[in-house]
Amino acid sequence: MAESLSVTVNSSPRLGLSVEEAIRETKVKQAQRPSHAAESSASIFQKGVAELLGTYILIFVGCGAALVSKVQPLTIVGVAIASGLALTVAIYSVGHVSGGHFNPAVTIALATVRKLPFKLVPPYVFCQLMGSILACLTLRVLYNRQADIRVALTEHSSSTTELEAIVWEFIITFILMLTICGVATDQRGSKDLAGVAIGVTVLFNIIIAGPITGASMNPARSLGPAIVSGVYKDIWIFIIAPILGAIAASMVYSLLRVPEPEKKEDVTNFINNHLYFQSDPSKDMYP
Repeated sequence: MAESLSVTVNSSPRLGLSVEEAIRETKVKQAQRPSHAAESSASIFQKGVAELLGTYILIFVGCGAALVSKVQPLTIVGVAIASGLALTVAIYSVGHVSGGHFNPAVTIALATVRKLPFKLVPPYVFCQLMGSILACLTLRVLYNRQADIRVALTEHSSSTTELEAIVWEFIITFILMLTICGVATDQRGSKDLAGVAIGVTVLFNIIIAGPITGASMNPARSLGPAIVSGVYKDIWIFIIAPILGAIAASMVYSLLRVPEPEKKEDVTNFINNHLYFQSDPSKDMYP
């Protein structure tokens, strides 16, 4: 309690200021003082490792389910459930360390709307790609009878044109990113259920678009199997469309954001302290 009181008193504004000036000065001091969250935040290395592990879990389970379905049919619903649950598990496991992107499209989109520093984009994307490649290499070794793991590739159906595939991937990634913005990046969203909401979004997107485009929504999801198998057919679709869809969703959601509310208790403390010392200048502001 004494420590808390000391911090509050030391932050009090100078004598002779109006209440409005006091509030303005204390806001500047707050901005200049490092927050507890910043002091305890993970390092770039830790965040990169978290992105690698989370992406590994997502791709290992998602592509693994596709491989299993070739031998023991799971249907598209089974693959969708496995992928959605894997993403949910990854988010709750390491999402608090890095933000739980596990997707280059999400990382690039958040950086575009300034919800992520641009300096984190290269390490995040690199670790996400490495996580995907390592997961696919693991599956290739463990499923030795399906070494090319081509069944895990994201390819559009023969009856689907390239333009249609782009539109499909754009829309489903847009829906995914809009969900992420709403539940994970907006202070009004329910953070406790963010992982569930995002996982469910992936689930129904795969059910709807899986038979048509493979429902990538994630360049790392498509690049990992492509690199390991050496098959790059139409890979550009599954890189460009998800990134554009994610950026579009982030920009649209920016229209729905409201300024973060002031912390009433902080402002009240500053005003009370200011009025207290103004009323009796004999008080020592800095005990």
